[in-house]
Amino acid sequence: MPSISKKGQLMPQSPIRKLAPFAEQAAKEGKTIYYLNIGQPDIKTPQVALDAVKIHSLEILAYTRSEGSEDYRRKIADYYLKNDIKVNHDDIIVTTGGSEALLFAFGSVMDVDDEIIIPEPFYANYNGFSTASGVKVVPVISKIEDNFALPPIEEFEKLITPKTKAILICNPGNPTGYLYSKEEIKKLAAIVKKHDLFLIADEVYREFVYDGDTHYSVMQELGLEDHAIMIDSVSKRYSMCGARIGCLVSKNKSVIQTALKFAQARLSPPTLAQIASEAALATPQRYFDNVIKEYVDRRNTLITELQKIDGVKVAKPKGAFYCIAELPVKNSDDFAQWLLEHFDVDGETIMVAPAGGFYSTPGVGLNQVRIAYVLKKESLIKAVNILKEALKVYKD
Repeated sequence: MPSISKKGQLMPQSPIRKLAPFAEQAAKEGKTIYYLNIGQPDIKTPQVALDAVKIHSLEILAYTRSEGSEDYRRKIADYYLKNDIKVNHDDIIVTTGGSEALLFAFGSVMDVDDEIIIPEPFYANYNGFSTASGVKVVPVISKIEDNFALPPIEEFEKLITPKTKAILICNPGNPTGYLYSKEEIKKLAAIVKKHDLFLIADEVYREFVYDGDTHYSVMQELGLEDHAIMIDSVSKRYSMCGARIGCLVSKNKSVIQTALKFAQARLSPPTLAQIASEAALATPQRYFDNVIKEYVDRRNTLITELQKIDGVKVAKPKGAFYCIAELPVKNSDDFAQWLLEHFDVDGETIMVAPAGGFYSTPGVGLNQVRIAYVLKKESLIKAVNILKEALKVYKD
């Protein structure tokens, strides 16, 4: 029998999706499941985006340019300018989701066996992208006791080797909801300039910032033009996860020219989804104001309810719509599966994402889960009550 590649064997399962078969079985058994495992907002997609697809006048669903349509890229640049990010349309490559943008970035700036430093816990698919690219993740650990703040810069310096090519951050963070301050971005900028590295910033949750804080982009930092690569997406901003439209942004022309070759190899991003995404840029500010208010209420509800459970520790997020909770269990993978297979309260149970998959350090985060507060407050209260009752009876 032909053998599977070593790369394929090393590809990690998604902690967000790997329990899906158990959830499907639970649903078949008649259980109601509160899905806290995945960042799929229940907020309505802007009608202007949906209407653009419904009423389009295309007679041929043709390819677009590999870098995305020029009209769309110009409008993206206008959107960034409103956020004090000054880029041109030719600094932007439209991608099939933020995931493809990350793969293009990895392929453009790193070779096999090169290293990338990432504060952990981090978005679980960074592990997958690194494995697919043959790149080694070097983690610098942030801790729940510090609310997952940026580790001291000295910790980054200790990890830099001749193989190090980049530092990657998610701001605001998935899975922690941590928001990097302007001062922290400046510290990272200083270290990548000192060691001639790239700073890749996944900024797909830019709009989701709470408590009067503001988001500071790596693209706003002067002197970082040759080093900064920004990853973005429409998925969360406009509740358009299924559109699969993102972009890679950099003022480094060599990065853009190289990423374009990867874009040409996959031909072009999806045409109808670009039409919807371009139309979504006309979404009025009141849409975001209402969304932010809703997420703040949900966050506060979730954190308050979790803090009532004995033995549970939780970090308060300042952005995005996730939090990490530490539970009084030894292995959250086993616990999450048990919740779906063997536990319910009046026919209802919950699905969470075990947090071990958001780390690359073996054995870390095994007693943690990521919770996405993408459900209405009433559902979040019910879900946390189910968690509370489950912890009373669960045995490791």
